[in-house]
Amino acid sequence: MIDEITKLKQEVERTRAELAILYEISNAMRTTLKLDEILYIILTGVTAHLGLGFNRAILFLVNEKENIIEGKMAIGPESAEDANRIWTQIEQERMGFDDLINAYKFSHHMVGSGFNQQIRRMKIPLIEQKGGLLALSVLDGMPLHLTKETLQNYRDDPLIQLLSTEEIVVVPLKAKDKVNGVILADNFITHKPITKDDMRMLIMLANQAGLAIENSQLYEKTVLRSHTDSLTELWNHGHFQYLLHTELEKARATNQPLSLIMLDIDDFKIYNDSLGHQSGDKILKELATLIKNQSRKMDYVCRYGGEEFTIILPQTDKKEALLIAERLRQDIEKHVSPHEEILPYKKLTVSMGVAVFPEDGNSSSELINSSDKALYQAKNKGKNCIFSF
Repeated sequence: MIDEITKLKQEVERTRAELAILYEISNAMRTTLKLDEILYIILTGVTAHLGLGFNRAILFLVNEKENIIEGKMAIGPESAEDANRIWTQIEQERMGFDDLINAYKFSHHMVGSGFNQQIRRMKIPLIEQKGGLLALSVLDGMPLHLTKETLQNYRDDPLIQLLSTEEIVVVPLKAKDKVNGVILADNFITHKPITKDDMRMLIMLANQAGLAIENSQLYEKTVLRSHTDSLTELWNHGHFQYLLHTELEKARATNQPLSLIMLDIDDFKIYNDSLGHQSGDKILKELATLIKNQSRKMDYVCRYGGEEFTIILPQTDKKEALLIAERLRQDIEKHVSPHEEILPYKKLTVSMGVAVFPEDGNSSSELINSSDKALYQAKNKGKNCIFSF
């Protein structure tokens, strides 16, 4: 009888401790709607010594548009030496769960490990025959506990080859019975066996995580819509002003150049007046897509207003900006646009003005003014050209 009471007390204490862990992680997830922060909180909850205590955790999200599963974040040491260093630091600094969360939130940068970068480059087809273990987990929607023996069935899976583990759990993330991601966790350093209790805790955490991720994604879509021009799907004028100010501050802090291109469609009024605004809108959308596709990933393409576009080019001096602008001008000139024969030169063309920080302006307004004046000069020179002071 005494043994049964003792066992019951231990069970109650363990359940209380588990609920306290899940409560703390759940509260942390409610402190932000930023997706990267949500993912970090989830994985910290899986790996922290005050959380579920796994050595390593990896999170993938489903990209329905492209029908793939994308690596988003990984937390964990890359070796036993790395693990000892991290765990010793946490112990010495007496870092609690909130400390681990804040270390990320206040630094505003992604986890920089090579392992994390490898995971972030992974894109896996959401097809069971090609997507291996992850696709199976997403499509079946069921958690998997793989041991050394059962992992042999997936020895050719690129992810399993990368992890080089002897035991792993794979748990789908769900929101309203729909799988939106997957968490993988293992103990590749300590080789501590993964118990049924570990699995149960991870599944309960995954249920909360799936909803938190869905809320974050809905929030980010709303924010994106508010910053996007509805016609061209480029950044709108208001967000352009914010981006230029932000990038200018970065350029000033790092002593790097920053270029701004102001681009205007030549004789667009003739096109609109002759064919109507619906045809003009089609040209604006077509040109916006061309400019975005021909720009670098680091650049920001925006609709300034009307038939004017802007391109913010971080870490770009005047010489490089002029080369980029000229290549874009040529691409637009070569592009065949509908009914362009009604234009004076029988081709849809653009004129561009280029301004560079710091020589052409030290503030957002000065850079915009300089690029606008340069654009005016390009128009005066005969259009379909680029000008910079």
